[in-house]
Amino acid sequence: MNSYTIIGIVITLALFIGLSIYAGTRVKSASDFVSGSGKSSSFIIAGTLMGTLVGGSSTVGTAQLAYTNGLSAWWFTLGGGIASLILAIGFTKPFRNAGSPTLVGIVCGEFGQTAGLLASVLSSVGIFINILSQLLSAVAVIIIITPAIGTVPALIIAALLMVAYVTLGGIKGAGMVGVLKLILLYFTVVFCAAAVLVLTKGLSAFLVSVNDLGGNFGLFSRGIGLDTGACASLILGVLTTQTYGQAVMSGKTDRAARTGALISTVMIPPVGIGGILVGLYMRTVNDPTVAGNTSLALTEFILHHVPPLLGGVMLATLLFAVVGTGAGLALGISTIINNDIVRKLSRKGLDSKTELLLSRMWIIIVLAIGVALAAVLGKTAIQSFAYMSMGLRGAVMFMPLMLALFAKNTVRKGYVLASIIGGPVIVLIFGIWKVFTFDPLFLGLAFCLAVCLIGIISGRKNSGGMSESVDILSCDRYNKLK
Repeated sequence: MNSYTIIGIVITLALFIGLSIYAGTRVKSASDFVSGSGKSSSFIIAGTLMGTLVGGSSTVGTAQLAYTNGLSAWWFTLGGGIASLILAIGFTKPFRNAGSPTLVGIVCGEFGQTAGLLASVLSSVGIFINILSQLLSAVAVIIIITPAIGTVPALIIAALLMVAYVTLGGIKGAGMVGVLKLILLYFTVVFCAAAVLVLTKGLSAFLVSVNDLGGNFGLFSRGIGLDTGACASLILGVLTTQTYGQAVMSGKTDRAARTGALISTVMIPPVGIGGILVGLYMRTVNDPTVAGNTSLALTEFILHHVPPLLGGVMLATLLFAVVGTGAGLALGISTIINNDIVRKLSRKGLDSKTELLLSRMWIIIVLAIGVALAAVLGKTAIQSFAYMSMGLRGAVMFMPLMLALFAKNTVRKGYVLASIIGGPVIVLIFGIWKVFTFDPLFLGLAFCLAVCLIGIISGRKNSGGMSESVDILSCDRYNKLK
C-alpha cells in the first residue's frame, strides 16, 4: 500500500464511524435501540437487512469459495435474495402483528417458557457461529491493510469496530450505516467485476481462461444436494433469525417493511457476482499469496489491481461490510438474551436505562467470546460457518415459528420441544459426520416435520397454549414490549 491507499482507508472509516456516532445520539431508550421505535423507513429497513446479510460471507467468503468452486459460491447471496422475497410476501405482516419484539417471544407465547428458553439458547448459538465467519473475514481485510499485524490483534480490532458500529446506534445505526455501506459496496463489486473483464480482455476470454483450468465450476459444482441445501439454509436462516425479523418489525408501516424487504430481494444477489469473478480470476493467474490463504482472494485483487486511493476506499468498505454483519448478528443475540431470558428471570423487571446498558453489555461479551474462538479456529472456510449457522437456526426455529404464526393450538407442547432439541442435534451430528452427499439441514427438517405432524394427528390441543396460564402470563411480560 502507498499513502493514497491509507488516505482512502482513513477517510472512509471516519465516515462510517461518524455516522454510527450520529445514530447513537438519537437513541434514547432500549426500544429505540432494539426496534427503532417502529419508525424506520423502507430504505433503513433495506439497509438493515442488506447490511447484515451482505457481509463477509457475501464478499470475502464468496471470492474465497469461487476460487475453489466457481459459481457455487453464488448460493449465499442468491439464497439471501430469495429469502428476502419470502420475508416480504409471507412474513412481514405476521411478524409485525405477533405482539412480540422477538421471534423467540412468539414461540414462547404459544408453547410456553421451556420452549422459549430452549429456542433462545439454541438459536443464539446458531447466530453466534455466523459471527465467527465475520470475524475471520475481517482478519482477511485487516492483514492486507496492516500486514505486520498478527491474527489475534486483527480479531480484536474487528470486534472493537463491531462494538462501535452497533452499541451506539442499535438497529437504527445498523440501518443508517448499512445504507451508506451498500452504496460503497455496490460500487466496489461492480468496479472489481469490470476490472476483471478489462484484465482478461472481455467475458469470452475470461470464460476461456476459466475453462482451461479444468474441473467443474458450475452452479452445482459441490453437488446438487449440498448446493440446494445451502440455498435452503439461507432461506430458513433469514426467516428464523432475530436480526432480520427485527428489521421488518421496526418499520413505520407494513408497506414500508415489505418494501424494504423487496429492495433487498433485488439488491442482494448481484453482490455475489463481483466476488465470483474476482475469485475465479485469482485462480487463473495462480497468485501464490492467495493459493496459500484463499480468504485473501478479494483483498489481494483490490490491493494489486485497483488504483490506490480507490483501493483504500474499497478495503475500508469491505471491512465495514464485515463489521456491519457481525455487529447486526451480535445485536440480535443481545435482544434475545434481554427479552427472552433476562426479562423472564427478572422478577422486578428492568427500567429502560438498565435494559439499554445490558443490551450493549451483551454485545461486548458475545464478541469477546467470538474473538477467543476465532483465534483457535484459524483458516476454516468462511462460508462453511455461515451455512452451518443458517441451517442450525432454521432447524431450531422454523417449525415452532410456523406453528405459532399460522397454526395456533394444533400441536401439543411436548412435540414442539422434541422438534426444537432434535432438529439442530441432527444437523450438527451429520454436519460433522459427513455420511451423506446432501445438506444435513434436510434431515433435521424432516425430523422436525415428522414430530410435529405426529403431534397434529394426535388431535390434542397444545398444552402450552391458552390452557397453561402460568406460561402465558410469564411470557406476556416481555411479549408486550414494543
